[in-house]
Amino acid sequence: MVPTRFKALLELLVSSKVNFVLIGGLAAVARGSARVTVDLDVVYDRSIDNVRRLVSALAPIHPYLRGAPPNLPFKFDELTIARGLNFTLNTDWGDIDLLGEVTGGGTYPQLIPHSTLVTLYETQFQCVDLDTLIHLKRSAGRTKDFEAIAELETLRLQLRQNERKE
Repeated sequence: MVPTRFKALLELLVSSKVNFVLIGGLAAVARGSARVTVDLDVVYDRSIDNVRRLVSALAPIHPYLRGAPPNLPFKFDELTIARGLNFTLNTDWGDIDLLGEVTGGGTYPQLIPHSTLVTLYETQFQCVDLDTLIHLKRSAGRTKDFEAIAELETLRLQLRQNERKE
């Protein structure tokens, strides 16, 4: 497994003008979590132009279906993305999950109103807000997500207390 180069992946998506919202473990980190994550989870805009930019950006780092046999015929191109929805991928720069739709949150246009611009690794991009992130983790229903929710709820409480003080 290749360690994920979060900074490089985020810079690549942003510099390629890919429309996406960060969710998952790295979104938790962007919101103050101390937890460790191993992949980049993004909900991407499924418009034709954005899919074109996404494919153009990622193709040079050789995306391949995570867990698939090496001889499986998989072609990472616009048609594949258009015909699919959610892709868990290995790349030369680590793992990335491209989600056209996420349980509990929906699609890119549905998540945009529940996201804000954040800066992480000196790169600015859209990231789901803390309330939405907690909701997404609950909706996923995985043990690791329930473990993360406690920390995220504590962060939310601290944030609200700090807002009241100001």
